[in-house]
Amino acid sequence: MLIEQRVRRTLACAVLAGAAMLTGTSAFANVKMPAIFSDHMVLQREMPVPVWGTADAGEDVTVTFGADKATAKADKEGHWEVKLPALKASDKPEDLVIAGKDKVEFKDVLVGEVWICSGQSNMEFGIKNGKDSAKEIAEANHPLLRLFTVPKHVSYEPQTELAKPTPPGMGTWLDCTPENVEIGAWGGFSAVGYFFGRDLQENLKVPVGLIHTSWGGTVAEAWTEESHLKSEADLAGLVHKAPPSSDAYAKQLEKWEADAAKAKAAKKPMPRKPNDPTGNPNQGSVLFNGMVAPIVPFAVRGAIWYQGESNAGRAYQYRKLLPMMIKSWRDVFNEPEMDFYIVSLANFQKVSPTPGDDDWAELREAQAMTAAQPHNGQAMAIDLADEKNPGDIHPHNKQDVGYRLSLVARAKTYGEKVEYSGPEYAGSKIEGNKVVIDFTHHDTLEAKGGEPLKGFQIAGEDKVWHWADAKIEGKTVVVSSKDVEKPAAVRYDWSHNPEGNLYNNAKLPAVPFRTDDWKGKTEGK
Repeated sequence: MLIEQRVRRTLACAVLAGAAMLTGTSAFANVKMPAIFSDHMVLQREMPVPVWGTADAGEDVTVTFGADKATAKADKEGHWEVKLPALKASDKPEDLVIAGKDKVEFKDVLVGEVWICSGQSNMEFGIKNGKDSAKEIAEANHPLLRLFTVPKHVSYEPQTELAKPTPPGMGTWLDCTPENVEIGAWGGFSAVGYFFGRDLQENLKVPVGLIHTSWGGTVAEAWTEESHLKSEADLAGLVHKAPPSSDAYAKQLEKWEADAAKAKAAKKPMPRKPNDPTGNPNQGSVLFNGMVAPIVPFAVRGAIWYQGESNAGRAYQYRKLLPMMIKSWRDVFNEPEMDFYIVSLANFQKVSPTPGDDDWAELREAQAMTAAQPHNGQAMAIDLADEKNPGDIHPHNKQDVGYRLSLVARAKTYGEKVEYSGPEYAGSKIEGNKVVIDFTHHDTLEAKGGEPLKGFQIAGEDKVWHWADAKIEGKTVVVSSKDVEKPAAVRYDWSHNPEGNLYNNAKLPAVPFRTDDWKGKTEGK
């Protein structure tokens, strides 16, 4: 709560100063609301709903939604906040009315489930870019599904307001229609977010609101609140340095323009244009500040997260970083039980002909370790890349990613009796020259496409890995190799692009695992 108050006080002062410069008198002549409040929004059911904004210092503000009403007095900085009582889900549109010296009204407001959709490019990947896009867009008429896309913004301080929307249509709540799902910076609304929300709404039978905030190619520390990074010695070095000087960049740009003109005149290669340091999203906390803080403390049920590619080279560090990022969100939203569901990285690049260590495998392991913590979970995408284009880091099949995430939410958040995970490693024992592997989520173990099982590797104490023979025996898998007389460890799907075909009867793929704890290639990085 202290972090939330600190974030909000910092930004309230900044907004006050800017408004005072514009008006020359009182900072707030009218009640003003952050952009996360707009027509067509969805409010979270079954929990207190914060509503906040600005007004004249000391101004009385009344918030009314249906039969519910709450009042507040703006503090000396002009900030006010109320909490509506827990609301019941409703597909009947209501008006949210905020009245002070003037009145702000939001129309067509529903009550249901609200989720944040965040990460890097595989979350940003728009519906127009994906599988069967024309058909999916044409069928995207879902009146009880509402969409909000946060504009991209890098900031060195937490913000209370969103950046100017680019393109137009972002930064406001939209009905889910074929026209509106095409609005977005990269091919429309997040495909993973859309398919997750669509499946969730169809099964829960209540309105669903999706807040999409992502940026391709970004690292997890950029999405983590600064004081949380500083609280962990191993992560403190990820905090952004002092904000870069715009004057220094201006001088670099001026020099580049002169050098470019000379190169053009001499018909020589153009020099590389300097990067604007103030626009670099890969710095600690800068995307939290610009793309998460402005929606705090909007009431949400949870978040889905598709990111990790940019942190794969530091996978061991991710074991601490991702849980810390999640904690920072729970703290600032003041929701300690906010559910957080992760997409395990998809298969990528060519299949490796030899077994051994792999940074993407270690990143998936870090994701799985985080997913095992309370109120977390994961959905596998390790089998969803296009086989014809293994070098594409953006699998086009986002339908199954969204569906698998919705299974996790339906089971873990909403208590439905649905299978939400493929087989998960539960233990092993060595019997002679064989290793017997036990699993959970294994009513039936199956080899997709038929035997033999693929993706298993085995090593002795010499730590030399060999491809293994593996067979399903009841609810276990028995692993061996003619090259390993005394096995010490087994791994499964331990590579960028593994070929594992172990599934359960819910047609969900097994979670990659290893039985060893030997030093990996990213430890210490």
